[in-house]
Amino acid sequence: MNINLTMIGQTIGFFIFIVFCVKYVWPPIVQAMQERQKKIADGLAASDRANQDLELAQQRATQELREARDEAAAIVEKANKRANQIVEESKTEAREQGDRLLAQARDEIEQERQQARDALRAEVASLAIAGAEKILESSVDAKAHSEMLDKLSAEL
Repeated sequence: MNINLTMIGQTIGFFIFIVFCVKYVWPPIVQAMQERQKKIADGLAASDRANQDLELAQQRATQELREARDEAAAIVEKANKRANQIVEESKTEAREQGDRLLAQARDEIEQERQQARDALRAEVASLAIAGAEKILESSVDAKAHSEMLDKLSAEL
């Protein structure tokens, strides 16, 4: 055998092997590599979406927490205002009740004072009559001289 014929045979066999590989072996390998590449790309995209979703969820949670804190602060402030309002209403009501009691006490004092004056007038009138009787040494009729007694008590 000739070396040249062997080389040509080997070259033809190699080309047949290459054609066979390109036609039957290479396409399934390329297809498997493309599928694997697509799976990896899909996995990376899903990971990016998950990271974005996580970031959005964290932002929403932070926002909701901030809103809850603001709402809690508003509720506390509203409660404090209401408490202050209740205290002020109680103070006002207590002042009004104290003023009513004071006015009532003043009215009672004025009534007692008027009763004391009336009693004192009556006593002064009877003392005046008694004094006049002693001075005149005669009896003074209270009914007959009631006008004069009323004038006298009004002056006192």
